[in-house]
Amino acid sequence: MPLSPSELEARLRLHALPGFGPRRHRRLLEAFASASAALSAPAAAWRALGLPASCAEARRSAEVRQQAAQALAWLEQPQRQLLLLGEPGYPALLAELDDAPPLLFVEGDAALLEQPQLAMVGSRRASKPGLDTARAFARQLAGAGFVITSGLALGIDGAAHRGALDAGGRTLAVLGTGLQRLYPARHASLAADLLAGGGALISELPLDCPPQAGNFPRRNRIISGLSLGVLVVEASPSSGSLITARLAAEQGREVYAIPGSIHHPGARGCHQLIRDGATLVESIEHILEALRGWQNIAPPQPVPPGSTGERHPLLALLHAAPQTSEELALASGWPLARVLAALTELELDGMVACEGGRWLGGNG
Repeated sequence: MPLSPSELEARLRLHALPGFGPRRHRRLLEAFASASAALSAPAAAWRALGLPASCAEARRSAEVRQQAAQALAWLEQPQRQLLLLGEPGYPALLAELDDAPPLLFVEGDAALLEQPQLAMVGSRRASKPGLDTARAFARQLAGAGFVITSGLALGIDGAAHRGALDAGGRTLAVLGTGLQRLYPARHASLAADLLAGGGALISELPLDCPPQAGNFPRRNRIISGLSLGVLVVEASPSSGSLITARLAAEQGREVYAIPGSIHHPGARGCHQLIRDGATLVESIEHILEALRGWQNIAPPQPVPPGSTGERHPLLALLHAAPQTSEELALASGWPLARVLAALTELELDGMVACEGGRWLGGNG
């Protein structure tokens, strides 16, 4: 049974209170059974629950009422929803968390939040090969039936969203700002493409919440909490992506990491995760073999003819003889970074393999 308009407005007012996080929200609802009853309870009852006076005093303020009214007006527009913890439509995996968000603002297809998701995260300052790898993995994983979930940040996040869209797949972006304060601004077009492709933008924060450093680590628990597993593509030891991976492990989710060169600083975070027990990933099969049984997960789609097929110039060179990536760069005239990115794509498609430092064509 849907919430009454007054109860919905009361939930939004609770959410707008200063210093009022998920655990306090849950404590009040458990004590009073409804947000409406909690708002009308005496301040002494709030103090008895260990809630600060500032919360009790602000609940009837004009600012809190106005924020709730603005959220209700936002919800009147198409493709906008509010998902409430404990109510139908709230994602079941996320609800398992002790600090599950009491509400989620969603723009786009909210039904995606209940579909099998794989989170992809990594460095904001990723290398070109790292970006290409992320995009290629996202494309294949989306083709295999996963919804790709990430944080709309620069670097690996953006490449993951783009890869899913390349495959005609769906992708979710969990923001560390309010949905009316899209960040980073240069990803506005990506957000629009994501929505046009049937995806969704999600945030637990008030709609007009600006970027604040402390909100991004909080956002990471939602990225991992929605997903069956988290794939870290490229990350330094200080990267926020390792926070997401740690949260995923604490939440009982799978953690995957793609290794890289020992000389590349951006690979060290992934190597640390692998030492700590993350699954080393070299192809999407390393992910699918653990998660194939999930509903809606289909076998990987065949590569369209001509996309990375026999006419690929690197394949022609490899069918003549096995070669190192450096030899391929010399023979093709391509920069090494472009060769490495193309080889990653071909390897993901099963067209090449690397043995003893040399690349072989599919028939090599």
